[in-house]
Amino acid sequence: MTPSEFVSALQAATLPSVFNPWRDQCSAHDLEDAPALRRENLRLFLERALDTQVTTMWIARDLGYRGGRRTGVPLTDEVHLPSASALLGDIGLVRATDGPIVAERTAAVIWRVLARVRQPVVLWNVFPFHPHMADDPMSNRCHTRAERDETWPLLEALIGMIQPSKIVAIGRDASIALGELGVAASAVRHPSYGGQAEFMAGMYDLYDVASVDQPLFDRLEPVAVRH
Repeated sequence: MTPSEFVSALQAATLPSVFNPWRDQCSAHDLEDAPALRRENLRLFLERALDTQVTTMWIARDLGYRGGRRTGVPLTDEVHLPSASALLGDIGLVRATDGPIVAERTAAVIWRVLARVRQPVVLWNVFPFHPHMADDPMSNRCHTRAERDETWPLLEALIGMIQPSKIVAIGRDASIALGELGVAASAVRHPSYGGQAEFMAGMYDLYDVASVDQPLFDRLEPVAVRH
C-alpha cells in the first residue's frame, strides 16, 4: 500500500460519533477544503517518512479535538505544524482551519521530546480518528472496542507500509491494544493526567539522551531524502 492509497482508505471510513479529519468537515472551524488539506498533510508526512526510511513509530490511543483532528497529522497541533515540517525536511504542512491557532497540551509535550530526540518518527494512534460524545463534537472520549476492531486493518496496513524496527506505545491503553494485535512495542507513560515528567523520562531513557530540554527546532537541520 502506498501513502496515497492509505490516505484514501482513511477517507472512506465513517463511524457514528467519530470525526474523520480526512473525510469530515467541521462547520465551526474548518476551511472550505479542510479535509483535502488534511489528506495532503498526511500524505506528505508519510511520503517523506518512506523516502527518508523512517523506521520508528510512536503510537498513542486516538485523536484529540485540539490536535490531529484539526491538522490531519496525529499528535500534532497547529502550533507544531512547522516543527513537523522541519523534522522531515520542510515538507510544507498547512493549516486547515480558520481563526486563532489552537494548541494541544499532549502535542506540546510530544514535540518537546522530539526536539531532544532529534530523530524523525511516524506518529499515529491505535484508533486513527477522533471519538467524541454524541452531543458534543468538541469533546474527547476513549474509542470503544468495536470501533477499534473495525479500524484494525488501517493500523496493520500502516505498520506494513512503514515496517518499523521500533514502536513506542504512548500510554497504557495503546500498549494493551498493540499487545492484543501482537505488535511488540516499548511502553511509556502517557503525558496527560500528570504523566508529563514520567513520559519524558521514559522517552529520554529509550533514546539515551539528556533530560535537559533545549529549544532545538530553530536549529533543526532537514532530513536528507534518499533517492
